[in-house]
Amino acid sequence: MPSSQFHVRAARTADVPAIQALREPDEGKVLLHHDLVALYEKLPEFRVVVDENDRVVAAGALHVMWSDLAEVRSIVVDSSMRGQGLGHLILEALIDLAGQLGIKRVFCLTFETAFFGKYGFVEISDVPVDEATFAELARSTDDGVAEFLDLARVKQNTLGNTRMLRLL
Repeated sequence: MPSSQFHVRAARTADVPAIQALREPDEGKVLLHHDLVALYEKLPEFRVVVDENDRVVAAGALHVMWSDLAEVRSIVVDSSMRGQGLGHLILEALIDLAGQLGIKRVFCLTFETAFFGKYGFVEISDVPVDEATFAELARSTDDGVAEFLDLARVKQNTLGNTRMLRLL
């Protein structure tokens, strides 16, 4: 468990360059690439873990997809800080946020199945929405939503990833 020197808070505009720097090593490998402008646009989705000097050491986002469904995205931890429970802090904060928003199901698309499994996520093989919801979600221009729906235009992004879901 992380020490009390760390705490989670909503991301601020001043945090965006740090979030981008944390994401950069994994972009195009396990994370979708986002230009700086896209991170600013998605800022309200992000939570960060900061140290006692208010330095961002981990980040993650919760993207609401539907009335009862959200996706945990972009969980990243400073490589020098891994193994200290900071990923746990971010994930729990995002799950708490989902509960506050009335979300009942939290989805992730991940290579880190053991990590998410420890927090109640289970592997799923299909897209857990009905046909009408699928049709509405398919109208989204968000690549993450397209990945969730397993649309052909993003297949190259999802190869090897595992779909996981947690019920709240």
